[in-house]
Formats: sequence, structure tokens, C-alpha cells
Amino acid sequence: MDNADEPINPYVMKTDTIDLQSELGKLRSSLRFFALSFTKNKDDADDLVQDTFLKAVRNADKFEVGTNLKGWLYMILRNTFINDYRKRARQKSFMEESTSLSADYQVNSSGNLGVNKCAHDDIHKALKMLPYDYYYPFIKYFEGYKYHEIAQELNIPIGTVKTRIHGARMVLKKNLKMYRNGLKGSL
Repeated sequence: MDNADEPINPYVMKTDTIDLQSELGKLRSSLRFFALSFTKNKDDADDLVQDTFLKAVRNADKFEVGTNLKGWLYMILRNTFINDYRKRARQKSFMEESTSLSADYQVNSSGNLGVNKCAHDDIHKALKMLPYDYYYPFIKYFEGYKYHEIAQELNIPIGTVKTRIHGARMVLKKNLKMYRNGLKGSL
């Protein structure tokens, strides 16, 4: 029977002469041990190995048969960990900045629920007032995407992305200035 007549099983990935899924199974424990050296947590290590396997299967066409599969997987795992670490650091930085802004505007969860609801509504109104060219990059950055990822998605220069995010912050600060010194005068 000719190979062209065989049905294609999407769950079995073959890259020329290796059965990738079989090889991944053989390397799982060593990859998990390597992941533990980064995460120091079994569940996070398992997640990291799973992400590594997913990326390996998605990029199987980039693997060159005859090269070191284990080394290729270790590199994917390491890069995945580093990228996730950077993303978390960026989110933490953004959250600290947001917390600082929240303190500046004196809006917090321990205050009057009605006032907080108004502040929440005002923030959403201010976001909706942003032009889409400013809103979308700002929201993507808030969600943890990198400048270059946003630039690539929008097909615009990275400098334009930074400018639009900065512009969005300035417009939001201006539109929410009533919260800057608290709500003393409005109560």
C-alpha cells in the first residue's frame, strides 16, 4: 500500500524518521527535572513541560532530524520559562503602578461601595472614550503583551505602540483627575 493512500492521523506527529510523540514521552521525566530547577514547584514544572511539548509539536517542522532533540526541547523549555517570567514581572510592575495610581486617586475596596461603583464606572467610561488606536494597544499591554507583540499584531512600528500606550495613560489620567485628591469635595 502506498503511503499516500494511508489515512493521516493528526495525533501522531512524525518528523521524517522520528516519532515525535514517542520521543517526547521518553524525555518527559528529564524535562520535568529541568523545569523543577526553574520553577521550584511540581505543578508549575508540569505546566512548563506541557507548554514545552505543545510548542514542540506546533514547531515540529522546524526541528532538523539528526540534531539533538533533547537539547532543542531544553531550549524551548528555558525560553518559555524566561518569557513567562518576564510577562509576570511586567504584569507585577503594571499592577504596582496601578496600585500607586489607585492610592493617588484614593479609591479602594474599603471605601464606600457606591463611590467605588462610580469610580469603576468612570474608569470604564474613560476607557471607552479613548480612540481605538489608543485603546487597543493599551488594553493589550495591560493584558501582559509585549510592545513588539502588539506592534506585530497591528502591523505598526514599536515606537508607535509605545506612543499610543503613553497617550492613553495621559488621557486616562486627565479624564480621571477628579479622583486624584479623593472625593472630599464631591461628597
